[in-house]
Amino acid sequence: MTADRLRRYLRRVTACGIPAAPQGGQHVKPRNEQRSGLAYGFAAYGMWGVFPLYWPLLEPAGAGEILAHRMVWSLVVAVAVLAVLRRWSWIRPLLRQPRRLAAIALAATVISVNWGMYIWAVNSGYVVETALGYFINPLVSIAFGVVLLRERLRPVQWAAVGIGAAAVVVLAVGYGRLPWIALTLAFSFGTYSLVKKQVGMDGLESFAAETSVQFLPALGFLVFMGADGGSTFTGEGIGHTLLLATTGAVTAIPLICFGASALRLPLSTIGLMQYLAPTFQFVLGLVVFHESMPAERWAGFVLVWLALALLTWDALRHAHRGRVARAAALAAAERSAAAHGAVTGTADPAVQPAAPAPETSH
Repeated sequence: MTADRLRRYLRRVTACGIPAAPQGGQHVKPRNEQRSGLAYGFAAYGMWGVFPLYWPLLEPAGAGEILAHRMVWSLVVAVAVLAVLRRWSWIRPLLRQPRRLAAIALAATVISVNWGMYIWAVNSGYVVETALGYFINPLVSIAFGVVLLRERLRPVQWAAVGIGAAAVVVLAVGYGRLPWIALTLAFSFGTYSLVKKQVGMDGLESFAAETSVQFLPALGFLVFMGADGGSTFTGEGIGHTLLLATTGAVTAIPLICFGASALRLPLSTIGLMQYLAPTFQFVLGLVVFHESMPAERWAGFVLVWLALALLTWDALRHAHRGRVARAAALAAAERSAAAHGAVTGTADPAVQPAAPAPETSH
């Protein structure tokens, strides 16, 4: 692939924005593009799902050292992609917006908590509980919408939130404690998503800005560890060094695949695919890491899955009703315009059939 073609490709897929579902009059994406979107989506969520197999490979590095390397090398990858795209114009305007910079700093802090907790939990034998955290994250996001954004819920959404709360109680009984690892992951990522909505930046720029905030503290921590003799970066062989250096690419590649998927698939499909990653993590926790699942934990997980099934069903039903309503409104407008044209002997050009948009291949 030439540099120009690589630049055009990355420019398309690094926006990471989720397109609106096609509506009346919009061009529906061709089948081959939808298949590509599914492939990219499975790749993104599949890679996120098998992360529990990757972090143990970085031992004997501790969670703090792995996290610091992830921050440092993520910025290296982000800068490399920005250089390929020659996309630097967003930096100066951003530096003149202190409130936006503060939001980016908060997002970087919250996602650092999420990353660090996830790495520590996986390498400490809590893979199933990390999966639980990402299963309940949609419920936490809904709760944030109600409490912080004053959003109104439909009855089915209220039922799902209630079932999710009951699941936490059941799991607390099963674990003999609050599932604090899962709750930390869910609330930290929910907070991160909320702050990201306020920042309003494209995926690549946001990723670069957040890792810029993380970079200096992480680099300082690694320098301190090296001076103190606690670093494993150069003391465990070239393979270990290379594995730690790949943490940036391992972070960025799923995000790029997700961006490519989001450009090609409707929001409803992306919403369903988000459950793939915690499902893979849950299976790995049981089959590969042989974590215990007593009956109380199974009961709690079943309640969580029931809540998510209700949310998914309600979202799909609501989206279908919206499409039907838009189609009915469009048909009514066309009939009204046609009747008006019959009376006046003119036709409204606004309702004339549009020429089909040419299909594009990528």
